Amino acid sequence: MIRWTTPTRPLTWLYLRIQSRSDRLVHRLTGGRTTASGLLSGLPVVMLTTTGARTGQTRTHPVLGFSDGRALVVLASNYGRARHPAWYHNVKAHPRCSVTVGRASHVVEAHEVTGQQRDRCIEEAAARYPGFLVYQARSPDRPIPVIRLVPATEALDGPEATSGPR
Repeated sequence: MIRWTTPTRPLTWLYLRIQSRSDRLVHRLTGGRTTASGLLSGLPVVMLTTTGARTGQTRTHPVLGFSDGRALVVLASNYGRARHPAWYHNVKAHPRCSVTVGRASHVVEAHEVTGQQRDRCIEEAAARYPGFLVYQARSPDRPIPVIRLVPATEALDGPEATSGPR
């Protein structure tokens, strides 16, 4: 039910104000096992730690992360708002970041995907969480960026080695 009601305007308003803090709190209280959003929705919420584009300070953001081979895919939907989320600007300025899945953290390189690969990733993510389609409809002038998080060691080996984390 959470997956279907979250994209509604009233719940989007509410989640914008509480989701990030509650996810970080539950993540800390459970020793990294889960987040509030993950508990309520069953969706794969991961913790993305980026370096601030302007400040240079590290920031941790709970985001939906979908497996794509050995990589993770995250969408910068920002609940369909007119602007990109802060973490998107951070990974564009500083692509090396880390992602925590459960209790395991990995250093990754962030790469924006485009074209057919972007379309495929959006389709796969929307199959798991239809809210992405609602978010895209809310902001038709801002295509939702798709970011692929590739293990940093593989990013150094070239694009053919980016088949993703297991």
